[in-house]
Amino acid sequence: MSGICHHAFLSDKNINGDRSNFSFGWLPQQQGQYGKCLTQVDFKAKKVMPRPSIRGMIARTYFYMSKQYNLRLSKQDRQLFEAWNKTYPPQVWELQRNQQVACVMGHGNAFVGPVNLKACG
Repeated sequence: MSGICHHAFLSDKNINGDRSNFSFGWLPQQQGQYGKCLTQVDFKAKKVMPRPSIRGMIARTYFYMSKQYNLRLSKQDRQLFEAWNKTYPPQVWELQRNQQVACVMGHGNAFVGPVNLKACG
């Protein structure tokens, strides 16, 4: 079975539309582009810096997709995602989500952490 649940997330339609297919990267922090949301989009540079609370999750999702689907990450993306993964470790909600998705999919995202398939009801 495919792992689509491990990389499908709800997103604000305005931010998602503005993000388009821009690369992730570090940008100077500015406030107010999307209200209280700290996500930044630089249209000129075609770069996006997601809000801090989801940077690690994005990194682990890209690592999962790279491994699961044999997708190559650029050296620049891999370095960025390694930094985000280290700086923003999995939060409780991400661990819980990984466990729930594993119960549906039969496997977890190993980059998030271990799961207990015996706990699936």
